[in-house]
Amino acid sequence: MSDLAHRWDLTPGEAIALQQQLRETVVVEDAFGDVRGVAGVDVGFEDGGATTRAAVVVLDFPALTVSDQALSRRPTSFPYIPGLLSFREAPAVLQALGQLTKQPDLLLCDGVGYAHPRRFGLACHLGVLSGLPSIGVAKSPYIGAHAPVPDERGAWQPLHDRGETIGAVLRTRPHVRPIYVSIGHRISLPSAIDLVLRCALRYRLPETTRRAHNLASNISRG
Repeated sequence: MSDLAHRWDLTPGEAIALQQQLRETVVVEDAFGDVRGVAGVDVGFEDGGATTRAAVVVLDFPALTVSDQALSRRPTSFPYIPGLLSFREAPAVLQALGQLTKQPDLLLCDGVGYAHPRRFGLACHLGVLSGLPSIGVAKSPYIGAHAPVPDERGAWQPLHDRGETIGAVLRTRPHVRPIYVSIGHRISLPSAIDLVLRCALRYRLPETTRRAHNLASNISRG
C-alpha cells in the first residue's frame, strides 16, 4: 500500500476536496514492469446496501487462469452519491486486496478511472492507494462523447470531455456493445487498451472483471 492512505469518515464536501488533491498524484504514463498477474475488481452489496461485498480475482497473464481470489464484506460507511462511488466501494476492495496471497501486477476495475468529472474515479483511487497500476473498465459511459466505433474487434474511438481525451470506447467483440476504458494509475491509455483487449478473449468484458463480478455477485465461487 502507498503512504497516501486516508480516513473514510468524510462528508461529501471533504470527499470532493480529497479527490481534487489525490488526482495530482495519478501517474498517466506507463510505470510498470512485466505483467504476470492481472486482478479483476468488482463490488456488490447485501442487506439492502448496508453491507459492501468486494471481490478480487487474480489471473495468471497471459493464460488468464485463476491463481488467487478474495472476498471481503464490511459495513457500508458512505452514501450512494454519483461521482463519489469510490468512497463507498474502495474500503472493502482494499480489504480484499489485503487478503490475497498473490500480489497482482495490474488491477482492472469494474468502473471508471480518469473518465470522471474530477478525473478521479474508482480505478484511480484504488491505484493511488494500493500503489498498483490500474485500469477502469466500465460497461456504460459516465461522461464524455465519442465518434461511432467500427464493428470489429479491437476498434476504438477516443472518449472526450471538455476538450480532453479521458478514455477510449473499445470494441472487444463484433456486433456487441463496446466498453469504456480509462486509465487508473501508472499506465498510459494505449497500454490500457492493449491489456484490456488481451484480457477479453471470449466475452464482451475482460475475463478479470467478469470473474470478479461473478464472485462479488455470488454467481460463482470457482
